[in-house]
Amino acid sequence: MRIGTAKQSYAADQALFDSATQRTWVLVLVLALIAFPFVADPYWLYLACLVAINIASATGLNILTGYTGLVSLGQAAFMGIGAYTVAVLEQRLGTPAILNLLIGGTVAMLGGVLVGIPSLRVKGLYLAIATIAASFIVHFLFANLGVTGGTAGLSVPPAKIFGVALDTSFRIYWLVVPVTALMLLGAANLFRTRIGRAFIAIRDRDISAEVLGIPLLRYKLLSFALSSFYAGVAGGLWAYFFRVVTPESFPLQMSIFFLAAIIVGGMGTILGAILGATFMTMVPEFLKLVVGWTSLGADSLQYVAPIRIIVFGVLIVGFLVFEPHGLAEMWRRVRRFFHLWPFKH
Repeated sequence: MRIGTAKQSYAADQALFDSATQRTWVLVLVLALIAFPFVADPYWLYLACLVAINIASATGLNILTGYTGLVSLGQAAFMGIGAYTVAVLEQRLGTPAILNLLIGGTVAMLGGVLVGIPSLRVKGLYLAIATIAASFIVHFLFANLGVTGGTAGLSVPPAKIFGVALDTSFRIYWLVVPVTALMLLGAANLFRTRIGRAFIAIRDRDISAEVLGIPLLRYKLLSFALSSFYAGVAGGLWAYFFRVVTPESFPLQMSIFFLAAIIVGGMGTILGAILGATFMTMVPEFLKLVVGWTSLGADSLQYVAPIRIIVFGVLIVGFLVFEPHGLAEMWRRVRRFFHLWPFKH
């Protein structure tokens, strides 16, 4: 073990922030997030909210896939369940936004438990196919149930906090970012508990985990439930942010996006979900700039969507081959270098 990264106690090893420097940088980040909406224009506020929503959903998928080892391609469907639940509650009952988000997450969680039942018998590619099948079923229900508005979808009134309508990017920022921060804090603390360690044991060797007394079905369903809850809350935030929900809002491609995010960012780390979701959200914006600089004119934007899919595929393959631990591992190397500098070991 490297001396510079050794821990002298179990408490130190389990601490969220292992140094005063790290705690200082976290405080700086919090202050920057508070100041950001006062200096950013609407476009950057839009991107910040979108990044935060994607981080919340990617964190949920990372709990399931990165920490528990269960592959899912149904994250977008669970986001849709949360979004439609929030839309119906807000449109018909006008209940408080925070309560709607919690209910949306709970309904998505129940859907996740149903989808997770086959996980005791199948895993890997077969489980992924099962989640794809579930996403098609959910999409069919979205498009054909009367309560969901059919193919036309539902419009969502703006969220209200203390009577203030969150109808601008500046205002909705104060809902999306704090909720995402709380979800990240909850996920980080989860893996300091017995439940989180059980998830990791199942990922590393499920048969050995069962021999050690970990009930596989219970913890696999719990992982699906937590992942789906995160997706449902993220979907509710998505509904409040875009103010309209349709069956086409949550396609299979979105699930692939989140899987790509945790692969690129680094599976099995909270930082990986943050870096991966941020990076993958900004890639299309970067592509728009690159395509805009070309000589193809205004029609060039039509090429962004297919190019984006190709880039996502290339990034997944590239990181799997050259850096399986993702951006989080690259960040750890940089941090370790400066932590140990000027020594090499």
